[in-house]
Amino acid sequence: MTTVVSDDGILLPAASRPFLVEIDGHYVWSLTPERDGVRKPGGVLVPWPGVLRPYLSGRGRVRVTDATGAEVLYDAEVGLGAGEGPLAVVDRAGHRLCVDKVGHLTRSFEATAEEVREEILAGTRRAIDDLREHAGVKAYLNYGALLGAVREGRMLAHDSDTDLCYLSDHSSPADVIAESYRITRAMRERGWNLLRMSGGDIKLLLPLSDGRLCHIDVFVAFHVGDTFFQLGNRSGSLPRSAIEPFSTIELHGHEFPAPRDPEAMLAFLYGPHWRTPDPSFRYADPPEGVRRLDGWLRGFRTEMGLWTGLFNGPGQREVPAGSSSFARWVAPQLGELPVVDVGTGTGRDALWFARRGFRTGAVDFSRGGLGVVRRKANRRELDVEASQLILGELRSTLMHGTRLARDPHHLYARHLVGCLDAAALDQLWLLARMALRPGGGKLFLEFQATHDAPDGATGTPLAPDGLVRRVDPEAVRAAIEAAGGVVEHLVVVPGEDMLDHPDPAVCRIRASWPAPAARTPKENR
Repeated sequence: MTTVVSDDGILLPAASRPFLVEIDGHYVWSLTPERDGVRKPGGVLVPWPGVLRPYLSGRGRVRVTDATGAEVLYDAEVGLGAGEGPLAVVDRAGHRLCVDKVGHLTRSFEATAEEVREEILAGTRRAIDDLREHAGVKAYLNYGALLGAVREGRMLAHDSDTDLCYLSDHSSPADVIAESYRITRAMRERGWNLLRMSGGDIKLLLPLSDGRLCHIDVFVAFHVGDTFFQLGNRSGSLPRSAIEPFSTIELHGHEFPAPRDPEAMLAFLYGPHWRTPDPSFRYADPPEGVRRLDGWLRGFRTEMGLWTGLFNGPGQREVPAGSSSFARWVAPQLGELPVVDVGTGTGRDALWFARRGFRTGAVDFSRGGLGVVRRKANRRELDVEASQLILGELRSTLMHGTRLARDPHHLYARHLVGCLDAAALDQLWLLARMALRPGGGKLFLEFQATHDAPDGATGTPLAPDGLVRRVDPEAVRAAIEAAGGVVEHLVVVPGEDMLDHPDPAVCRIRASWPAPAARTPKENR
């Protein structure tokens, strides 16, 4: 059959082996038709990944080959989208991007200069030394870095970060988490900027001379009984003797610690066929192990990468820059108190409040979104305090709630409620109780509401696709009241979604958290 490239995706022969996609001579994506596609007349249609779609407008050469590059299925110029201008997947600085193993757009090692690669290797070595000497844990090379070193003697061309693990002596998740936070403090004292990804893994951010930040992932591994767990999400049978004492391995002339039995580790991670290159590889983790690790250490950042991709990619342009109608409705009710925009996104309303003279804070769980807010505030010389709040991570919620309790604020959240799971919603009400009760501030909410569509449908499509849900206003009222709040105003009216598209049912709520009534002497006995 003939391979076809279109706006819908790539139509390929039915196959269970990987294929590579290049645009303008540069690798952008790998896929496996039977796994990633949908059967259509003439073959299997594999849709373009969502993170690529904003870039697919223009004319350019698309090449599809097997994993070795020997078999060419398609190699021709094609027009996609509007068909105007060059077809290129690049960042704002013109650097080539590709889809990594977890579906994010990034710069691969293949597109990395040799001198920058040396910076990455030296930084990884420094991270291992700092973890051992100052954080008290012995880290070893793992995942793609180990695979590249063992199988190819070099970094994997389509990889984009380096991966380290350390084997904890603890078997209790609480002890594993406490150890991880101790490691975080020690590495910050050594000058590392880092991101916490869960209770058991962090990203060290290594600045490179080409302007980007390389991620050095540091994952915990531990045993519970006979089961070996390793973030992210690996679990199964691997004895401690396969890891310790460490062996050593060379990568581009640099020597690194490695598991005692690297081949056993790679078989555990990638299965028995780990020696066969497969850039489209996906992990098949045991569901029971994923459930346990989510419950113990993870579960609150599932969609963070999708939001960061939206805020850092071309999709950011879809978010309007001016104030929302909700912000204009709220502003006259703020009085003299400052306002914190919770789930600020690109900061459109936080920046507008600041321009109108309100002391304004902006919090979000996406560092990509916060970066957008800071850049815009700096350009416009606006004083907006932007910081990370992760609803669903109790530590983060309590920290912000305590700070706000000392400095009375209003809380403002436009189209946040429909983006949160049950645990994160509970913590939004906890944050409101902590922040608003002492100082008399209000909680202002707007979200897309459930409603009865005439045709029985659930309503108009929600945007951004897959990240927002409709919520029952009465369920929100009940949750606020159960958390000690009072709903002062609730209305469901036609309005706009997050991207200002018309929506038939938008709920607006104003709520407060009055102090508990004074107890009588009899009640105090």
